[in-house]
Amino acid sequence: MRAVSFNVSIPGFVLGKTLGRVTESAVFGGLSGVRFRDVPEPPLPAADWVRVEVMKAGICGTDIGTLTFKASPAMEPFGSFPAVLGHEILARVTEVGPAVRGFERGQRVAVDPMISCTVRGFPRDQACPSCAEGLHCTCARMGEDGELQVAGRPLRRGATVGYHSDLPGGWSERIIAHESQLFPVDDALDDRTAALIEPLSVGMHAALRMRPWGEGPVLVVGSGPIALGTIWSLRAAGYRGELVAQIKRGNEATIARRLGASSVVAPGDEARDALVDTGAQAYMPIVGDEVYAGGGFPLIFDCVGSGQTLSQAMRFAAPRGRLVMLGCAAEIRKLDLTFVWAHELDVKGFVGYGRERWRDGHAHTFQITHELLLETRAPVSEMVTHVFPLRQYRDALSTAANRRRTGSIKVLFDPQVR
Repeated sequence: MRAVSFNVSIPGFVLGKTLGRVTESAVFGGLSGVRFRDVPEPPLPAADWVRVEVMKAGICGTDIGTLTFKASPAMEPFGSFPAVLGHEILARVTEVGPAVRGFERGQRVAVDPMISCTVRGFPRDQACPSCAEGLHCTCARMGEDGELQVAGRPLRRGATVGYHSDLPGGWSERIIAHESQLFPVDDALDDRTAALIEPLSVGMHAALRMRPWGEGPVLVVGSGPIALGTIWSLRAAGYRGELVAQIKRGNEATIARRLGASSVVAPGDEARDALVDTGAQAYMPIVGDEVYAGGGFPLIFDCVGSGQTLSQAMRFAAPRGRLVMLGCAAEIRKLDLTFVWAHELDVKGFVGYGRERWRDGHAHTFQITHELLLETRAPVSEMVTHVFPLRQYRDALSTAANRRRTGSIKVLFDPQVR
C-alpha cells in the first residue's frame, strides 16, 4: 500500500537542524527522511483486531515538530522507526477478526491511536496502573516490546500509532487497529467533523479534568486546533463563564467566537488590557518584563507551549491560579518560574484522552466528544482549511508548517484520492 513514512537517522538529524533553516527539502523533501512509497501491509495479529481504510488523517503540530527536529528528544525511547506517520484518523472498516464484536464492514470509525497494555497483548489483570485506570496515554510499558506477535515478532516499543514501526499510521491507505481503539461515528457527522474527534478530544480531556472550572474568567492561549478545540470543549461540557481567547490571526478569531469565546484578544496590548480588566495592577521591575499583582485569570490553558506563552501564562495567572499545559512544551531556556511559587500556582499537564467521569457514569473522551458534537452541532469543521492526497505530501506538510503564509489551521490527508 502507498504511505508517507519517516525514518530517523543521524545524517537526517544534522541536515534537518542545519539546512532545514534554509530549505524545506531537508525536512519534507528529497534530503529528508520523509518518503511517499509502497510499504508492507501488516496482517491482523490476533482475532480481536480490525483492518480499516483511512478516509481522512490530520497533520498535527507534533508531526511538524518531529519532522523538523524541533521536538524534544525526551520521547524518542517511546517510538520506533521507520514509521508511517499520522495519529488523527477517520477510517472505514474493511476486515474484522473473528473475535471482534460491535463492528462491521463499511462502518465509519474514529481511531484512538494511543497504545495500551491491551493493544500490546497483555491480559486485563496484568494491565499497568495507568491502563487499569483507563488512562492509557501514560502506559508504563510504552518503552517495552509487547506480548502481541506482529508478523512473527513481538510488537515493538511505542506510545502511539503513527510513531510505531509495526503499526502504520493514518498517512497511508489502510491501517490495523485493536477493537478497543475504535469508536463508531454517527452518520450525522460529516467526514471533516469526524476527522477532528482525536484533536478535539485532547482539549476535551483537559477541560473535563479541570472541573470544577470556577466562575472565570478563563484564558485560552493559542490559535491552532487544540486551542480552538479547548474553547469548544469548555462550552460544550458546560462552562458558562467568561472565556477570553488569545488569537493571532483573523480567521482563527472568527472561528473562536463561533465556538464559544466571549472575547478575542491579540497577543500584546490587547491581552494586557484583558488582564487589567480582571483587576490586575502592573509593576515594572528594574530589569525584565512587566509583572502584575491582584486580579489575574484563575484558569489558563496554554495551547502553544513556548517560552513566551508559558512566561505570559505565569504572569497572567491569579494567585493560586491553575495553569494547564496543552502545548507540547519541551526544552525552554531561561524560563523564569518565579510566579509558580510566588503566586502558589498549580501547573498541570495533559496528554491525550481516556476514561472520564461523565454525567451519570464514565465514558472514553472520544465517546463524549462524539456525543457533544451531535448535541451542539458546532461548526468545528471550519477548522479544516486544506485537504491533500497523499502524493502531495510535501505541499501538505509545507502548508501545515507555514500557517502565517497559507492561512492553514487543520490540514488533512485523503488517502483514497489518487
